[in-house]
Order: sequence, then structure tokens, then C-alpha cells
Amino acid sequence: MSDTIIVAIIAGIASIGGACIGAYFSDRKTVALITYRLEKLEEKVDKHNNVIERTYALEEVAAVQDEHIKNVDHRISDLEKKLKT
Repeated sequence: MSDTIIVAIIAGIASIGGACIGAYFSDRKTVALITYRLEKLEEKVDKHNNVIERTYALEEVAAVQDEHIKNVDHRISDLEKKLKT
């Protein structure tokens, strides 16, 4: 009877050890996948942020050009008024 108990204990330990090893490798694979997906998401966010920064820069340039055009239009209007008189 004691042999049966010893065999059962050894089998139980082997079963628990196998489950722990399987869970370890499964968790490792999951962590690797999550890490990969996070890296890809960070790349997408960086691209998006770059587009946003470039858009702001373009808006600033457009605002300066609009102001310049208004000044030129005003100067042309003044010159046209002088020519009429």
C-alpha cells in the first residue's frame, strides 16, 4: 500500500510540474505577442503624431501667407485709389 501512495505522490508532483512548465511557456508566448502588438501600436501613434505636428506647421504657414496676401491686397487697393485721383 505504501508503494501505491508513493507512486501517486510522484505522479501528482509530475503532473503539477508539467502544468506549471506549460503555463510558463504559454505565458511567455502571450507576453511576446502583447509586446509585439504594443510596439506596432506605438509606431502607428508616432506616425499619427508626426502628421498632427506637420498639420500644425502647415496651418501656421498658411496663416502667415493669408496675412501677407491681405497686406498685398490692401497695398494694391491703395495704389489703385492713387491712380484714380
